Amino acid sequence: METIKVNTSQHVEIDYPIAGLGERIAARLIDLALFFGLYILIIFSGLLTVSFKSPTIFYVLIGIFVVIYVFYNLVCEIFMNGQCVGKKMMKIKVISLDGGQASIGQYFIRWVFRLVDFVLTGQVGGLICIALSEKKQRIGDIVAGTTVIKTVPPTKIEHIAFRPFTEADYVPLITNVAELSDRDVELIHEVLSTYYQTYNHDLIYTMSAKVAAHLGISQLPEGINELEFLKVVVKDYNHITANAE
Repeated sequence: METIKVNTSQHVEIDYPIAGLGERIAARLIDLALFFGLYILIIFSGLLTVSFKSPTIFYVLIGIFVVIYVFYNLVCEIFMNGQCVGKKMMKIKVISLDGGQASIGQYFIRWVFRLVDFVLTGQVGGLICIALSEKKQRIGDIVAGTTVIKTVPPTKIEHIAFRPFTEADYVPLITNVAELSDRDVELIHEVLSTYYQTYNHDLIYTMSAKVAAHLGISQLPEGINELEFLKVVVKDYNHITANAE
C-alpha cells in the first residue's frame, strides 16, 4: 500500500495510505453518474413543462443544474470534511499536507484549478499529474498544499481514540493530562496506530518526547517506556474527560 509521510503541525511525521489514481477516477465517475441522473430528470421535467407551454420552468431548472455542477465539489468538500459523494463512497478524502483538515482557502484553490486539471486539458491534465507526482497530487493539490488519502472507518473499540471509560476506580497517572486538547490525543492515537502497522520506533520516541515536554514531564514515570507512556496518556485523558462530563 502506497503511503504519504505527512509532517503534522506538532512536527511529527505520520504515514497515511494515499488514494490511488483508480480510486480517484472511480469517485469522479460516481459524481458524474449522479449528475447524469439529475440531468435526465431535468430533461424529463422539461418535456413536461414545454408540453404545458411553461418553458420558463425548464430554463430555471437548467440554470440550477449548471450552478450545482459548477460549485458541487467546492461546497461538498467544505461542508463534508474534504469529501464529495464519490469520495465518500470510495472512502477517500482531501487533507492538508500538515495532516489536518484542509482550510476553506485550500478547498477554494483546488476548485479554481479544476479549470486547469480538467476543463482546459480535456479531463486528462489532472490525471496525468496524479499519476506522475510523488504524492499523487493533481495541479490544484500541489498549489493548495493538499492531497487525497484513504479513510478507514473505525470498526473496533481499539480503533477509537475517545472511547467509553468503564474503570470507575481508576486513578490517572498523569495528573495534568487535561492540558492536552482533543486534537493532541487524536494525534497520539494516530501515532500508536501507525506504529503497530510500521513498527517505526522513532515515531514513538518523537511523539513521547513532545508530549512529555508539553506536559512539563522531565522524566517518564518509573517502570514504563515511551510506548506505554503514550498509552497511559490516552487512557488518563479518556478518564478525566469522561468524569468531567
